[in-house]
Amino acid sequence: MACFLVPTAEAVITTIAAKAVKHHEAENSENSEINFSEKLGWLNKMLWGGSALLTFEHIWHGEVTPFFPFLTAACDPESTAVMLQEMGTSGVAMALLVTAVWAGMVAVSSAIEKRKTTAIETAEGAAKS
Repeated sequence: MACFLVPTAEAVITTIAAKAVKHHEAENSENSEINFSEKLGWLNKMLWGGSALLTFEHIWHGEVTPFFPFLTAACDPESTAVMLQEMGTSGVAMALLVTAVWAGMVAVSSAIEKRKTTAIETAEGAAKS
């Protein structure tokens, strides 16, 4: 019914956070190969893309309408309670799963960057001796 609103809300928050982090990184430039703001951008793309697909699916099934109250479940209190429960279960679960997959991507990316940096430092140390 409205489970797509939870990942959408997370996408809005992470988009704002990514802009703030990017601004901070511009002031304090680091030598990291992939900045955290770019990694946060990965999460944004995953959340926005998934939310767009879910929104389309809900429109397709007639659960979202172009007129107020926009969500058909918001028309009566019983349906609203079911909608809120779905948002609290399915919506939160989807947002957490996407975030967990992103965290795994960041962990793998960081491990690859660390291995590459170590290999470069080892090669430079061998060249000096």
